[in-house]
Amino acid sequence: MSEGLAAIIAGNSSDAAREWLQQRLQKAASIPQFNQTFTAVPRFTGKNIIVVSPEQAAVLQQQVPGFFVHGWTLDRLIRAWWLLQLDTSDKAVYLDTIEKLFLSAEMNELAALYSALPLLAWPEEWKLRTAEGVRSNIGVVQEAIMLQNPYPARYLDEPAWNQLVMKAIFTDKPLHLISGLDERRNTALAAILTDFAHERWAAGRKVSPMQWRLLTTFITADNMADLTRVWHSADQTEKAAAALVFANTDYAPAKTLLASDPALTAEIQSGALSWDVIAAKLSQN
Repeated sequence: MSEGLAAIIAGNSSDAAREWLQQRLQKAASIPQFNQTFTAVPRFTGKNIIVVSPEQAAVLQQQVPGFFVHGWTLDRLIRAWWLLQLDTSDKAVYLDTIEKLFLSAEMNELAALYSALPLLAWPEEWKLRTAEGVRSNIGVVQEAIMLQNPYPARYLDEPAWNQLVMKAIFTDKPLHLISGLDERRNTALAAILTDFAHERWAAGRKVSPMQWRLLTTFITADNMADLTRVWHSADQTEKAAAALVFANTDYAPAKTLLASDPALTAEIQSGALSWDVIAAKLSQN
């Protein structure tokens, strides 16, 4: 992974920045020097948005499935790469060093640390730190944890995962960019989302069509009434969301409702209607 990130860094950084990094590498074994470099990165490398080729992205996917760096700034990328230069042979020293970086980090440093979670050694050790990060009110930190980051889906327990999803909904994050969203669907989350919808409706507020995706495979007689309400919505995006849920369930009443609209059924079967299509429509509003 270090080489894959280094190749992207090489294509996005100046000669002076790369020379500085090479000089700092010679001092990486010193923990104080390691920490100083982590903090100093943007002063010497800049914060431009990186360009990643399809080939480079494919290399990263092969090494860490679900790991994306698209849209990152150069300083975040270099900080993630720099974390890979830390010696992992002494677990206690490694964990202590990373933990202290978290504790002393400013906003952009935190974003880099959380973005790099899939790359860190001893991954089981970062679950509580990740759960704490989910509770952050800093947007860039929330996004670093929630969006296109495979770590939470792989390592968070169910309550922490459900909290992440609900925080993403509360803060209007694009749910389709949460790695492992479909794989981590669960009964408890379906119940939480149904209760949340009831609260929103009671207050005269809308419910994001994307959240119904999480009820797929968890339709019951109780929540079918809610999905039926969504199906009959005058908002066609909401109805489309219900249709997608119905198309991926074996629950007979849902299948019956979907069959009553052959046009929507055909759109789903042809691929013209998908959760990505709904997400794109919502992003335009």
